[in-house]
Amino acid sequence: MKKFIFTMCVLLTCGVTDAMAQMRVRFNNETADTIVLTSILMDLEQMRGADSETLVAEAGKRFLGKPYKGGTLESDEKEMLTVNTDELDCTTFVETALALAMTAESRRSSWHDFVWNLTRLRYRGGEVDGYPSRLHYISDWIVDNTHKDIILEVTDRITNASYQVKTLDYMSSHKDAYKALADSAALAGIKNVEVGYRSHRYPYIRSANVKNVSLKEGDVIAITTGTKGLDVSHMGIVVMVDGVPHLMHASSKEGKVVIDKLSLADYLRRTRAQGIRVIRLKD
Repeated sequence: MKKFIFTMCVLLTCGVTDAMAQMRVRFNNETADTIVLTSILMDLEQMRGADSETLVAEAGKRFLGKPYKGGTLESDEKEMLTVNTDELDCTTFVETALALAMTAESRRSSWHDFVWNLTRLRYRGGEVDGYPSRLHYISDWIVDNTHKDIILEVTDRITNASYQVKTLDYMSSHKDAYKALADSAALAGIKNVEVGYRSHRYPYIRSANVKNVSLKEGDVIAITTGTKGLDVSHMGIVVMVDGVPHLMHASSKEGKVVIDKLSLADYLRRTRAQGIRVIRLKD
């Protein structure tokens, strides 16, 4: 599908900064993407008064059946915000649902506001400044978005929470797997980020204990991994099925966005996942 690059050079009057007005956006298909975003935002607008978790879940459900595709944020071009509502991986699915919910919660219905919110979520300090400014590690994503008062991690508030300490350096240790890291400046930038996550301590709920954990529809689930140098291997959103938490996610196995047939606890057992972190969008 043809790619489009759009420069936001119109005057935005929805609380968006002047700098945002000049931001470049790489759409998968400008017309199709903006139509989808506007349609979802108009639907969410009808749910005025709904809490943030409900909005996250409802936004996510609008992408059920959309194809899974990894690496949609990667490009040979200069780093810029990428919007693709037609193909999603686990992280872009979660970020898109969150940004839509944030936009709706602020009573906005313009895709311009969605773009602003997605930028805030995806980039350090909410500013696109090269490949290392993207929040690649989920621990970094959680720390930065907590600082921006966008999300709240509730993992450590849950009974039976455990902690682990890891040094996050997977990207620099596997630089050949990331095309952008062939550039020495980008690699140096990633290494600089990783310095802040040496012996990083974070909470998680062991998979064996998840069945007894109280979760809410719309909670964001980050699945932790035992892989050396990496903190999280997958993400999704909780959806309740007959009162039982299930994972709504962009599944590489299914090849699309699905609500998993297995309960979250059974899914974690089947995939031999280490555990989960639980994040909520702040009201």
